[in-house]
Amino acid sequence: MTTDRSNRRDYNLRDWLSRLDATDRLAVIKPGAALKFELAAIANRLDGRQASYFPSPGGHDVAVVSGLISDRAWMAEALGLEEAELVPAFQDAVANPIPWVQVEQAPCQDVVHDDPDLTTLLPVPTHNEFDSGPYIAAGLAITKSTKTGAQNVSIHRLQVSGPKELGALLLPRHTLAFFEEVEKDGEDLDIAIVVGTSPATLLASQAVVPLGFDELEIAGALGGAALEVVKCVGSTICVPAAAEIVIEGRIAANARAMEGPFGEFPQYYGERAERHVIQVDRVTHRQNPIFHTIVGGGLEHLLLGAIPRESTILSTLQRNFNCVTNAVLTMGGIHRYHLVIQVEDPKPGEAKNILLAAFGAHYDIKQAIVVDSDVDIHDSDKVEWAVATRFQGDTDLVAVHNAQGSKLDPSTRDGVGSKLGYDATVPRDAPEFKYTTIRVPGEDDIDLDEKVASDTYLKDIREDF
Repeated sequence: MTTDRSNRRDYNLRDWLSRLDATDRLAVIKPGAALKFELAAIANRLDGRQASYFPSPGGHDVAVVSGLISDRAWMAEALGLEEAELVPAFQDAVANPIPWVQVEQAPCQDVVHDDPDLTTLLPVPTHNEFDSGPYIAAGLAITKSTKTGAQNVSIHRLQVSGPKELGALLLPRHTLAFFEEVEKDGEDLDIAIVVGTSPATLLASQAVVPLGFDELEIAGALGGAALEVVKCVGSTICVPAAAEIVIEGRIAANARAMEGPFGEFPQYYGERAERHVIQVDRVTHRQNPIFHTIVGGGLEHLLLGAIPRESTILSTLQRNFNCVTNAVLTMGGIHRYHLVIQVEDPKPGEAKNILLAAFGAHYDIKQAIVVDSDVDIHDSDKVEWAVATRFQGDTDLVAVHNAQGSKLDPSTRDGVGSKLGYDATVPRDAPEFKYTTIRVPGEDDIDLDEKVASDTYLKDIREDF
């Protein structure tokens, strides 16, 4: 069932910057911040408190912004939602996408560079200490199946390897599937890399959906209206019309080159290896464009992946278990590897089935904890308390070994490792007071401002000490 979308607000990047600025959540940095390390260092220091806007980094005439949606509440606000509505709204957008609308002219094509030099045209930062060089880290890679015509939107790390060349890490997902369709015949695959889009489009790009599902339609649903798109200058790929920058090119058939290392979300480096190569044909952009970068391993990086994964995992679990009420990927588990699931009145043994289903819902999950409805899953102390007082390793642990996990987890054996599940729910047959939590009646209703003594009264009392 489609939820009410009348309150939605799809801020484009510039609208959202204005909103952040008006609410003291945008730090404008003095001109001259170095693109190598200094820009990322400043963005990291402000991460989660303020977005950072660099009007003239390293003397470049194109501005850079980072930390646009480095907080769950910001993500929700950018969509006109309350924080608690964010995951349900994403679930609804995936279930009820809105087809995009194509326009003939768009701001993202105000300026066209047919012979671009990426090393000078765009202010691409180098983020972490051992990164192999400048990286486009917030570029939405849009490709199109030559068989079905379906588009795919995703984010890949893109190393600036030369004036017209990008090195790309393509994991075994949809972009790679589209490319392999044509590479077997020795053909290149058209690609458009979009830099600087709305929060809704950024979030939609990370949706975990079947092959052939266009994430731009999810972006429309998140924003409450069909997304306007425009066809690329040199291909049939359609990109968001309000985007800041579009890099048009081709994933080159039978071409590989060294790429990496690069600072990834687990707070470690993705290794250097031979990767796919993108040949750049042209760049289009708005007048006075803004370049968006995501610092590897920062909150924006982590949260962008967390919300869509939570939505997919929660939908999967709720289809099979009526008792599942919520799920969250924890910050301590870098919003990828550790999952907490909330249930209400589960049947005997059902929590263990839920744990097994969670491991199957997304291969990244390596630890899952099931807790009762009285435990706040967003409070790590409360979750740890549930494990400390409701879990025993000999009866409540689920262990799965030699299972597929994340290849970016350095503790795995090339992506193969163990998964641990904790049933931290209260046994249904527990005696009445064994798991009754202590509570002082009326504590929550106390008005402390009314009860705590005033300074004048304290002065008189202290004279008696």
